[in-house]
Amino acid sequence: MMRRLNRKKALHLVQELDAFPKVPESYVETTASGGTVSLIAFTTMAVLAILEFFVYQHTWMKYEYEVDKDFSSKLRLNIDVTVAMRCQYIGADVLDLAETMVAASDGLTYEPVHFDLSPLQRIWQRTLLHIQSRLQEEHSLQDVLFKSVFKGAPTSLPPREDNPSQPPNACRIHGHLYVNKVAGNFHITVGKAIPHPRGHAHLAALISHDTYNFSHRIDHLSFGEEVPGIINPLDGTEKISVEHNHMFQYFITIVPTKLKTYKISADTHQFSVTEQERVINHATGSHGVSGIFMKYDINSLMVTVTEQHMPFWQFLVRLCGIIGGIFSTTGMVHGLVGFLVDIVCCRFKLGTYKPKDVSLLDGHVNNHTPLITENNKH
Repeated sequence: MMRRLNRKKALHLVQELDAFPKVPESYVETTASGGTVSLIAFTTMAVLAILEFFVYQHTWMKYEYEVDKDFSSKLRLNIDVTVAMRCQYIGADVLDLAETMVAASDGLTYEPVHFDLSPLQRIWQRTLLHIQSRLQEEHSLQDVLFKSVFKGAPTSLPPREDNPSQPPNACRIHGHLYVNKVAGNFHITVGKAIPHPRGHAHLAALISHDTYNFSHRIDHLSFGEEVPGIINPLDGTEKISVEHNHMFQYFITIVPTKLKTYKISADTHQFSVTEQERVINHATGSHGVSGIFMKYDINSLMVTVTEQHMPFWQFLVRLCGIIGGIFSTTGMVHGLVGFLVDIVCCRFKLGTYKPKDVSLLDGHVNNHTPLITENNKH
């Protein structure tokens, strides 16, 4: 018996704390204006809830910077360059500041090809150059590439769809090398490289200057782990030499980058580049060696790019705020509009509720009328 009383008291206490009292339906008056406002409110809630769901699905890239403390590991150099000279006339290698020479035989392949592209390959190159121009104008497109790395394909030249009858007149140098994480110089010049006590040298004495032609096309150049879909600054670059003795220089600044997305996690490197070219003419004071020189330096800062997503609890809070805000706002707007309509319709016009004289049966009048009238004066 006592337990039942305690339960009733507890239930009664809980009912007293009800912040959402129920109004009987007989006391509720529905109107056409209220139904219209409710329909507009529910439609707005649905539209904003759907848009908020799309915002919840969206991700963004967060950039963090720190000092790169890894100096002992090797740096991978990925290269795919086509030079308008035969393979037996040119050589490629790397020489860094530590005077360490990395020969091309350690990972590069020399493949005789045709320098002129086929129609399909030319379309591919034009598309790549168009993407490069858009990336230079819209830097936010790089975030789109980071988030869709698995959907894209490596920026490699597609195979030829035709079979030319003429013999190959160019050399495609492609592959990868592992170099020290210090400044260095990757170069392609005349003659094969040979070791030298003071560095290295190229055997170019037996090659005629008339065969020099360092017109080239860079189909791919990247550092670190090769990530599919990432477009690097020099991909698709093509240079045509108008003189036999021509020097092309690329000054590259490399930034170590850790990429962490929901699709891939990779240690790669971004880089910026400055280009310079000139004709070698010793008579006019333009000294140097004909060839293609890519001088790179490594930045001491490392960038960590992380893909982030809105938490689910934040999505629920924003959704409740949208629904509750619209519900409260439409209720207040509806009440304010109804009040203004009542004023405009003259419900509270002066004299509308003026009381009338009422005579009583006993000859007295109500206390709102005077007791003496003009007729009673006589």
